[in-house]
Amino acid sequence: MKRILLVGAGHAHARLLAALALEPLYGARMALVSPEPRQIYSAMLPGVIAGHYRREEAEFDVAALAASASVDYVPARIIALDAASKTAMLDDGQDVHYDFASLNAGSAISQSVPGAADHTLAVKPFEHLLDELRRVTHVAIAGGGAAGVELAMALRHRGSEVTVYSERSGFPPPLALRVERAARRRGVDFRPGMRVDAVEPGPVVISGTSRQQFDSVLWASGPAPHPWLAMSGLTLDERGFVKVSETLASVSHPHIFAVGDCAGLGEPKSGVNAVRHGAVLEQNLRNLVTGTPFVSYQPDPNALMLLTCGARYAIAWRGGWSAEGRWAWWWKYAIDRRWMKQLKAKLRAEASS
Repeated sequence: MKRILLVGAGHAHARLLAALALEPLYGARMALVSPEPRQIYSAMLPGVIAGHYRREEAEFDVAALAASASVDYVPARIIALDAASKTAMLDDGQDVHYDFASLNAGSAISQSVPGAADHTLAVKPFEHLLDELRRVTHVAIAGGGAAGVELAMALRHRGSEVTVYSERSGFPPPLALRVERAARRRGVDFRPGMRVDAVEPGPVVISGTSRQQFDSVLWASGPAPHPWLAMSGLTLDERGFVKVSETLASVSHPHIFAVGDCAGLGEPKSGVNAVRHGAVLEQNLRNLVTGTPFVSYQPDPNALMLLTCGARYAIAWRGGWSAEGRWAWWWKYAIDRRWMKQLKAKLRAEASS
């Protein structure tokens, strides 16, 4: 019987587990390693901060979902991976051996700016972020990408004073202009072209000759690879993520899949794409057990992006088209609620049986 190790409970693996709960995968023994037994769905995090959702509405039970899929849950964090020996080392001292593995451990936040590691709060993990944000009223956010601007407008909606430092935009120019205008209309102090050069105790943000003190500084500078990937023996892309083929398998070690932020695919790292990875991963794991050829993942350059704007208002972007309004928020609301319903449906059915 093949041993399959799932590392992390991101969007792709959550989608996989929900599918396996409905249609089990026979012929394999599977284990999931993830540090948090309950996890917040990232797309709903700004809504929780803004007060549109209760935390429990945006949270799913990783351990219970794994159990419903007949997958062993291991509450630990991976600290090293040896692709050649097919071994994962965990922070609880265990060495886990596998025949095949799938990496969906998300990404890290690079805090390489002087003082950032000591005096800022990384936006990941989200569970820790929510706990720390309860008491702040004057916030700086380093990073003007999707995560940074959504958090900024959510905190502003809650009543906090928010400043966003954005060295460079992570959006195409037309969308970047729309996002900047939306943030300013809501009272966010948006500072495009200003990078954070250092952070001192206080915390005090230094940007060029400017110095400003805040209650808290959130670090949302964009995805960075987990350090253990560099020592794994896997072939990585220029950014340090796992280079994969069209089947989502590593180009150097085909017994390891990489999905979500872990994968180097040359496409934007987003929840929408990660869920699509999960569908391909599910099929390829089933094909693995039956000995049939793998299917290929087809990137979608026009994948939908929906950015929330604090209030029940959102910006929609697909390809070169963009629009905004309350309707876009309700569109996102319907998508997110449907996703959470899929994750929780099997658990509710089992609880009532």
